[in-house]
Amino acid sequence: MDLNRRYLIGASTAGIAGALAMPADAARAAPLTSLLGRDATQYGVRPGSSEDQTRALQRAIDEAARAQMPLALPPGVYRSGLLRLPNGSQLIGVRGATKLVFTGGASMIQSDGSDAIGLSGITFDGGNIPLPTRRGLIHVLGGRDVRMADCQITQSGGSGIWLEQVAGDVSGNIFTSIALTAVVSFDARGLSVSRNTIIGTNDNGIEILRTAIGDDGTLVADNRIEDIKAGPGGSGQYGNAINAFRAGNVIVRGNRIRNCDYSAVRGNSASNIHITGNSVSDVREVALYSEFAFEAAVIANNTVDSAAVGVSVCNFNEGGRIAVVQGNIIRNLIPKRPIGTAPDDDAGVGIYIEADTSVTGNVIENAPSYGIVAGWGKYLRDVAITGNVIRKALAGVGVSVVPGAGTALVNNNMISETPRGAVVGLDHARAVTSDLLADGAQRFAQVMVSGNAVRR
Repeated sequence: MDLNRRYLIGASTAGIAGALAMPADAARAAPLTSLLGRDATQYGVRPGSSEDQTRALQRAIDEAARAQMPLALPPGVYRSGLLRLPNGSQLIGVRGATKLVFTGGASMIQSDGSDAIGLSGITFDGGNIPLPTRRGLIHVLGGRDVRMADCQITQSGGSGIWLEQVAGDVSGNIFTSIALTAVVSFDARGLSVSRNTIIGTNDNGIEILRTAIGDDGTLVADNRIEDIKAGPGGSGQYGNAINAFRAGNVIVRGNRIRNCDYSAVRGNSASNIHITGNSVSDVREVALYSEFAFEAAVIANNTVDSAAVGVSVCNFNEGGRIAVVQGNIIRNLIPKRPIGTAPDDDAGVGIYIEADTSVTGNVIENAPSYGIVAGWGKYLRDVAITGNVIRKALAGVGVSVVPGAGTALVNNNMISETPRGAVVGLDHARAVTSDLLADGAQRFAQVMVSGNAVRR
């Protein structure tokens, strides 16, 4: 037979037409689960039952994983305690219709070193049952290609998801009413946390942590994070939307963050952190923070509306150094920090920096204190403050001028409506000079001021 192109197209068309014309009874005879995997009800799992389904669900999970097939959970409510995921486990539900209700235990889902596990389309309801310390409702210890997508976690009595030494993806999930933190990751091996919605936690929104300072590289992108409380108190350990601790090369970009007791993004001893393109409003401490023993931070193209301090790059005394702070819009600063912070910590400041830092192209408006502050006592070295717009601040730029302070360049800025002065010398938090633009900065050899445009 001459199998030409026209014949093949005709045969394919006929086959498709035949499939579409298949009788309705025949179509119903081939359930969707036959294409996707195993149906949990085949193993005695009963959606909607008032009885605990843990044993039946565990059997179904084990059998489906052994067959290397996904396990489909039809719509309904399943009451369950701890379920363990072996290698290759894939649990698939109907988004908004498949719900697992926790009956108690260390966690609802646990995986110990399993690879290629997946959860999608399932609501996990923790029922506010308290979990042991350092536990999540979903608890994953080790594993590669771990994926959780399009799920909902609500009313967890601990954290939402707890990950240790995991590579994978947590995306498109909804977290509500979480007793501690929505997503905790320790010592990630290649993790992405993206497009999640996190509303109402009592510790932090997302924590990217390491047991020792080192490379991490987690991507935290395009999440919506709101209503984060510092439930245990403290001076900044809690109440943050995104917290990176000891984790190098973390990228935090494109997140919408609102209403946090402390910071929107806090990098603590997190070198090479990128904090870019985030939208932040109504946070009550430093909005965007790089602090303690870090080297290199990029904080660029963010908007901050209402915070005690817009950006802080600090702790040169602990080795914190090297930053670019560029292209941010920071406005409507508030005059005090939360209870628990050090009483001499500044507030009402747009940008605060200390060492080896370029601050350029930022717009700062409505700052009750300073638009930009450089240095804390002798902790100032090699900073350039250029091309910024500062409007409606008590003072425009404050620069440390105490003995031992390093060099600061302040030039080509637009400074408007700053009654205390355009550029002022500081001894820690205290102003010790009049306006250096009027009085002359030449008596401070380390402060170079030129080319600034000032409107009184």
